[in-house]
Amino acid sequence: MLTGHHSDQELNRRKKIIAFRQQGLEPYGEKYAVTHYSRDIIEDPDSFMGKNVSLAGRIMTKRGHGKAAFAHIQDSKGQIQIYLREDQLGEKNYTFYNELDVGDIIGVTGEVFATKKGEITVNVSSFSLLSKSLRPLPEKWHGLKDIELRYRQRYLDLMVNPEVRNVFVARSKIIQEMRSYLTERGFLEVETPVMHTLAGGANARPFITHHNALDIDLYLRIATELHLKRLVVGGMDKVFELGRIFRNEGISTNHNPEFTSVEIYQANADYEDMMILLEEMTASIAREVLGTTKIEYQGKHLDLAPPWPRRKLQDIVLEMTGVDFDTIEDDDAARKIARERNLEMKPNLSRGEILFAFFEEFCEDRLDGPVFIKDYPVEVSPLARRCSSDPRFTDRFEAFIAGKEIANAFTELTDPLDQRERFELQVSRRALGDDEAHMMDEDFVTALEYGMPPTGGLGIGVDRLVMILTNSPSIRDVILFPTMRPKE
Repeated sequence: MLTGHHSDQELNRRKKIIAFRQQGLEPYGEKYAVTHYSRDIIEDPDSFMGKNVSLAGRIMTKRGHGKAAFAHIQDSKGQIQIYLREDQLGEKNYTFYNELDVGDIIGVTGEVFATKKGEITVNVSSFSLLSKSLRPLPEKWHGLKDIELRYRQRYLDLMVNPEVRNVFVARSKIIQEMRSYLTERGFLEVETPVMHTLAGGANARPFITHHNALDIDLYLRIATELHLKRLVVGGMDKVFELGRIFRNEGISTNHNPEFTSVEIYQANADYEDMMILLEEMTASIAREVLGTTKIEYQGKHLDLAPPWPRRKLQDIVLEMTGVDFDTIEDDDAARKIARERNLEMKPNLSRGEILFAFFEEFCEDRLDGPVFIKDYPVEVSPLARRCSSDPRFTDRFEAFIAGKEIANAFTELTDPLDQRERFELQVSRRALGDDEAHMMDEDFVTALEYGMPPTGGLGIGVDRLVMILTNSPSIRDVILFPTMRPKE
């Protein structure tokens, strides 16, 4: 047990385990009968004053004064001070307590009182060691600052940075409120496959795995869209799925290869209905979780109250770049203006693709929002219905808050003939080396051939929405275990 590369502190803690067991003291105890949490007592001390309570938590500070000592223990709700006296615990137990270390988990029972300085404290009449910590807390338990270590060892991050725990409590509440909002409005939560025989529903590079028994490659889903729309074809008029999505792409402050989305579909609706649903649901979540629709994100003051502005993508590009794509009639002219603006692009892009590239490169991160950007080129929207007024565009929007895209939505394409043509165009692009282009999904086209009602569809990036609502600068701050390169 004392072999290996350990610091002096770690070796000393291991020696204590041997000593404890020689004394008949078990360093890894049984369950403890907890009656209350720290916050229960701290927030309502008058109700607990003079009463006995039992708590369990990790020792975060220790300070001794001869035959009496103070410490702070931390449970899942916060911290509380404890007070221990030799004359009350007995010499053996008090000596045992003095051998404990910061980081050890203990259970304590005692009477609540307030110190002369007014700090709510538990006067410990008995305690038990529940788990011996073999490693000291990082940075003398005053906070974990190393970003990489925080993400790799989230348990330490949660242990020593209370504000991190608050973020993930808020995340849970945000997801709860989202589910409640949708189910109260008649949407049915469903589950669809995570492993697909075809990668579809988004322009993204998939993760590939292999099923040995069937001897076929399978793809971790890059979207839930095509399965959910099959359900609408089958007569399930209002459905949603909240779950993990996997895209084999880069890692950044806004991207993680494994992330959470919710996709929502409603028959006899369109993308305008999805705008209303999104803005009202987001405002409702903010009110329930934060108590207000007025928030601050990284220095930007935002109001999530509806209605949010609706702007056409082409108009935003004109406003922010000075380029009027309405006067650019063909692909060659669009490529020429892209070269003049030093826009990096794949060869043979169309006018619509270049318009979208202008938006992504020069406009997206300047959109404080919240704002809906609508009417996207058909070339970059293979699953969206064409605009009735201009078939070069689609009834599609993306929603932006603080320069981050948080949602994507369409009036869904229900014409199976048009859908087949667009899939075929995607397949041709895939053959030319675009590994993010859609695959042909014959079964989905077959489903559309049976008839799909007019439908509005909406996908929300849950992690990015949580970032906005918790004022978190990176997506890794709102994912408990973000994807990391293994340590060498």
